[in-house]
Amino acid sequence: MARPPLRNDLIEEITTRVLDGRLAAGARVNEVHLARELSVSRTPLREALIGLAGRGLLTAEPGRGFLVPPFDPDEARRLYTLLAELEALALRWTSPLELAGLPDAVDAVADEMVAALERGADLSEVDDRWHALLLSRCPNPHLLRLIEQTKPLLKRYEWCYFGGVPRAGESIGEHRRIAAALREGDLSAASAMLVRNWVSTVAFLRKDNGDQCASE
Repeated sequence: MARPPLRNDLIEEITTRVLDGRLAAGARVNEVHLARELSVSRTPLREALIGLAGRGLLTAEPGRGFLVPPFDPDEARRLYTLLAELEALALRWTSPLELAGLPDAVDAVADEMVAALERGADLSEVDDRWHALLLSRCPNPHLLRLIEQTKPLLKRYEWCYFGGVPRAGESIGEHRRIAAALREGDLSAASAMLVRNWVSTVAFLRKDNGDQCASE
């Protein structure tokens, strides 16, 4: 007999459903149906929903239960800016000795991004690995946890960004320049480029697509 999902398993599964749209933006979470689908009782499910509301991925409204927040282009811009600063801080808090071993490794992941772009594949998973590797030597687990909790909020908006091939190529170039700055020991330049890498993505939030997200 399969064991019931643990709280963290439930949080991960519900997060996935929000990100892939099975729990649609602006929709109320039907706890009865969701509990049945996940084969859990209402109590652990509600605990998981409360946890996700605390992280901002859901909202709790009196008399309506839990809702998936509607898309908000202004929130997307704030999240990209916030994550840019958090990642730059994590990079600055990493010792130069630890950073010295990263450039070749992150460049290898950038090579994977180029290959994925050439075959028309989705770059998001490779890009996630690039950023995770860049921050992997940061000694502050609290900061890394905050980054990890913020990223799902931002990922809800990724499909709204239509930079396409030009933006992907530009982003890979930014990744290369960050690695080059680290190779030269210029942490200040690498941090500034990392912020630019995140914030410049906001320019690709086209108004019509932002409105479409907001109306979903």
